[in-house]
Amino acid sequence: MNKEKVKTFEDIIKKNHPNICGVVVLKDDKLVYENYENNCNKESKIHIYSVTKSIISLLIGIALDKGYIKDINQKILAFFPDYKKDKSNKTIENITLKDMLTMTAPFKYKDAPYIDYFTSSDYLKFSLDMLGGDNEIGSFFYTPLIGPDIFSGIIKNTTNQSVLEFATKNLFEPLDIIPSKNITFKSEKEQMEFNQSIDKNNWVAGTNNLNTAGWGLCLSTIDMAKIGQLYLNCGVYNCKRILSTKWIKESTSPHINLGDLSYGYLWWILDDHSFVAMGDGGNSIYVDTKDNIVIAISALFVPNSSEKIELIKHYIKPAFE
Repeated sequence: MNKEKVKTFEDIIKKNHPNICGVVVLKDDKLVYENYENNCNKESKIHIYSVTKSIISLLIGIALDKGYIKDINQKILAFFPDYKKDKSNKTIENITLKDMLTMTAPFKYKDAPYIDYFTSSDYLKFSLDMLGGDNEIGSFFYTPLIGPDIFSGIIKNTTNQSVLEFATKNLFEPLDIIPSKNITFKSEKEQMEFNQSIDKNNWVAGTNNLNTAGWGLCLSTIDMAKIGQLYLNCGVYNCKRILSTKWIKESTSPHINLGDLSYGYLWWILDDHSFVAMGDGGNSIYVDTKDNIVIAISALFVPNSSEKIELIKHYIKPAFE
């Protein structure tokens, strides 16, 4: 560890990234750095926003490994036999799980109807009603909140377990992560308080107790680093197989080229040896398989917060090379 470079990035964080709550670095399977701000500590649980999507990708992989899901080329409607679609919506009939994982499934909205989503009685039905439309399958269309809940419905319907139950048994407990508890908001005020909290160990669920898939999970910075280490170790944690190497390779390989970045299965791909889960505020799980390093950042939401990739690549990572 280069102490001078550590001081440099710590000063940059204080000056330019005051919303950061924690930074954890694992190098060669060892904890080499951790630091906390904003009255946080290693136990503090933060809303990780869209990093939740990458956790959901992990859970989809476990469901595939265990045979609950047969194939990612299955049609989405096959997972929801009771769903009654709009007869004019033909596109939805051809959308597959892979299309959803790569964010190449079309939706009916251009500007996301967030108020209608948050006030709906069923996030899953609302998302299914938005899926399809006139646009073609195959073009990248990033869906922050409205759409990913379909993954939660798939996990629930195929495993006969709630997403939280499935995650607790197959991910959280094996990684020594304290399981979350469901939280359902009764008001916008409750949701805003949740977003700024540092002591909520929750996973947001709709009124039907279906956990959100695009946002809503709280983890500590150490928890996030454990997820990254699981991927760096090809699905093994404490000598126990949690997730197949096959799924990790598939989900962190580029499937959609977006210029400077690529997209895998709900993971952002930086190059042929590094990938990252990203969420609002700068929440990040960065994994570099070449340099055997994991960097996790937890952060509170602030408007127009910058992504932390440049901070990680140009300042934090070089301090541990």
